[in-house]
Amino acid sequence: MSLADTGPHQEGPALGQEVPARGRPRSEAVERAVIEGVMKLIEDGVPLAELSIERIARTAGVGKATIYRRWSGKEQLFVDVMRAAEPPDPELPGVSVRDDLVVLLEALRLRGLAGRTSAILHHVRAQMKSSPRLWDAYHATVVAPRRRLGLEVLRRGQANGELRADVDLDLLSDIVVGPLLVRTVLHPDADLPDGLAEQVVDTLLEGLRPVHRPG
Repeated sequence: MSLADTGPHQEGPALGQEVPARGRPRSEAVERAVIEGVMKLIEDGVPLAELSIERIARTAGVGKATIYRRWSGKEQLFVDVMRAAEPPDPELPGVSVRDDLVVLLEALRLRGLAGRTSAILHHVRAQMKSSPRLWDAYHATVVAPRRRLGLEVLRRGQANGELRADVDLDLLSDIVVGPLLVRTVLHPDADLPDGLAEQVVDTLLEGLRPVHRPG
């Protein structure tokens, strides 16, 4: 089933573009209520394909027209829900590649423990085939910026000699986040104990540091 809404409305702008103002001024309280309504339905296990605008409006306590004044359809609304569910990027200490990677992986671990973020991620993954545009929006909104941040940390570590110069950083980026993604995405019931971020980073760095041989 397509995620495109079947209700009568005009075509809106492409995903990622700003929706032009229509009708009354945008109300943050109303938008928050709608986004909270979608999050509640997702947490209750309702598949994205079954989230009609009518059901969302009823859960949020608003009219359908109120939603259509603010979003062109469900896909545009879901993009805003994904943005709202994500915590802000962590502030990196910038002292060492080890400390920065620990902070990044700890943020990923905490996201795995957060019910809303995990529920949205699992539902988005489940809808990838039926709505690749939604997955593309999730990737552009959440995945790509965090990958760029991680790559910046790895490049800095390689430039200052903390990492071997021959390491493929794109591959290393996948290896760094892989253990957390396996536990949060493929095995959502897996344990995510305190100290997991440090354990993953220290295990990886043991084999990534330059070897200084005596001259």
